[in-house]
Amino acid sequence: MKGHVRERGKGNWYAVLSVRDPATGKRKVKWISLPKCKGKRAAENECGKIVQQMNGGNYIDSSKITVADFLDKWMLDYAAPNVSPKTRERYGQLIKNQIKPGIGQVELQKLRPVHLTGLYAKLLGDEQTAETPATLKGAERGGLSARTVNHVHRLLHIALGHAGTWELVKQNIAAFVSPPKVDDVEIVILTPEQIGRVLIRVQGITLKPIVELALATGARRGELLALRLGDFDPTARTMRIERALEQTKAGLRIKPPKTRHGRRTISLPPTVANELRAHIARVQERRLALGMGRAGDDDLLFPRFDGQIRSPRWLTKKFAMLMQALKIDGVTFHSLRHTHASQLIASGMDVLTISRRLGHGSPTITLKVYGHLFGNTDARAAEIMEATFSGLRTE
Repeated sequence: MKGHVRERGKGNWYAVLSVRDPATGKRKVKWISLPKCKGKRAAENECGKIVQQMNGGNYIDSSKITVADFLDKWMLDYAAPNVSPKTRERYGQLIKNQIKPGIGQVELQKLRPVHLTGLYAKLLGDEQTAETPATLKGAERGGLSARTVNHVHRLLHIALGHAGTWELVKQNIAAFVSPPKVDDVEIVILTPEQIGRVLIRVQGITLKPIVELALATGARRGELLALRLGDFDPTARTMRIERALEQTKAGLRIKPPKTRHGRRTISLPPTVANELRAHIARVQERRLALGMGRAGDDDLLFPRFDGQIRSPRWLTKKFAMLMQALKIDGVTFHSLRHTHASQLIASGMDVLTISRRLGHGSPTITLKVYGHLFGNTDARAAEIMEATFSGLRTE
């Protein structure tokens, strides 16, 4: 394949290529606009790149590529090597089920903000407003929740940002569209009375050390199931968290924390540290009885009976059964993390320490999630300032 450049009008450069029609086998002339090229030399360089890409089968005609085609390429070239399998799986679901049916057929360069606002309205079920009560929202209207539509918007914002970087579009259309407002999700926390009932109920069962450690540290489900024996220091009474378990359709995998703040060492109460010592002793006894030999530092802290890793879904299911038996509604395993945070806040602990203990990227995240739990200390601030003024007047 060969090509040359031509100028049409003042400064409007084009690559003129001789290409073979795949349908007829005959050659035809193809004109490709080079809007960013200023001068003949720049146009010739760009034309050379296009010819090289076409000969290598890597050229994309940005004027014809659809949103669906672009997202397929984006998933292959960006998402596959750069995001976790769980995130990649979620991206694929959103693209297949929500984005492609709505705007997949639209040419990428013709995509406008109105396409995204229309897509979001359709996903939310707002197109049914004439037939359904205005007070209904999201799933109640036969649509998706605002949170899910926000996930769609976030994905499009990231992907279309790369489309701009790859020079397939001039600007990120998603930057001009506001996603639907997401209502704050109420955090469910166990009461002290419920905590007592839970701790009594788990006596003598597999969940006991896991539930106690979750309450004592605020660690996430995946972090707890990925813990190794060597992560527990019985002398210092600390637990080191530096990896997490993730479950996808492809199976289970151990991954590092999302951020460096997720890698942390947490101090344990003596009661929980003693329970972990007893738990490890039971694990070692069971392994010896089964002829598996003693567990090493790299073996799991909370394994199955055969030493293999437990599924996060197993933990979710077992805890749900526990809550059902106790007749405690609305509490999930993640509520133990919220309960831990609420207990620390109620004790007056500073937000920075709480943030580090929870593995948040910054105290801002902690305040966003738990800010409503911090008591109103404005009256105390007035008292402090009054004492300051009083001290100045006596001098």
